[in-house]
Amino acid sequence: MKLNSTLLRWSAPLVMGAALVSGNAVAQAGATECIAPAKPGGGYDLTCRLAANGLQDTQLISRPMMVSYMPGGIGAVAYNHVNGVRKADPNLIVAASTGAAVNLALGKLGKYDASEVRWLGALGVDYGAIVVKADAPWQNLDELMKDLHKNPSSIVFGAGGTVGSQDWMKAALVAKATGVSPRALRYVAFEGGGESLAALLGGHIKVFTGDLSELRPHLDSGKVRVLAALADKRAEGPYADIPTAIEQGYDVEWPIWRGYYMGPNVSDEAYNAWVERFTELSEREQFAELREARGLFPMTLVGDEFDTYVKKQVAQFKQLAKEVGLMK
Repeated sequence: MKLNSTLLRWSAPLVMGAALVSGNAVAQAGATECIAPAKPGGGYDLTCRLAANGLQDTQLISRPMMVSYMPGGIGAVAYNHVNGVRKADPNLIVAASTGAAVNLALGKLGKYDASEVRWLGALGVDYGAIVVKADAPWQNLDELMKDLHKNPSSIVFGAGGTVGSQDWMKAALVAKATGVSPRALRYVAFEGGGESLAALLGGHIKVFTGDLSELRPHLDSGKVRVLAALADKRAEGPYADIPTAIEQGYDVEWPIWRGYYMGPNVSDEAYNAWVERFTELSEREQFAELREARGLFPMTLVGDEFDTYVKKQVAQFKQLAKEVGLMK
């Protein structure tokens, strides 16, 4: 399956109240705001700051963008807040990613689906990777796939997410590509990429389905071998020697885009102004440097093109989830 061009409970009233107050203050002042639907320091924080720093550094906004945090329900609190309270806020953008598309497909963001926000654009992307220890018996993806096909239960996969997460989805797609049911996989969930890598190096798992960007510090260590990047083409720089799954004969991609959405009732005028702003930002050389410093690769999809991309991706994830028994 090619993914290309691949319980909400209002249990945090204090967080919601703070977000409402700060959001209204920002809107009244005419400033811009990005909501990160998680605690500070994670991927959504990075996504908001990518836009905030980029827009400010290139002077595409006149005042600093506020970054606020709205954790809860793996993004559901923020998604429902925008749909229920700030539907038409022209100054608000919300960070999203491939993980949000997975959660929408699985119905984990509450009663609203992917069609009930305005998908604005993506400004960067990371890619999944298939990683083994340097002394693993597999020198390339094909060797791993053949052993997986022969005896799926003999190879333990692991990553930073439970069954149904995007890291698990990578393993599931790899299994499907060699004719193995994802349900036959042995998969161990960890808290994050760092813990997963430690488990790989400690011999507790055999294959880590991580992201290219988090592997950069380890590429020169000689301790790991990246069998494949789940990208449409080879990356450059320190990743140039890593072959894609596609060029090795397996049609598997996993782009981890970093993007944004707006409320469903935002006017066309306000929406298009943001589209133009993002388009111009993506063309600035200083933004390219900022994006690279955050471990991301180039990806610019904005406006209707991005809206179509996300909705198509959600539909693909729904189909995959049905195939592997995660939903009916």
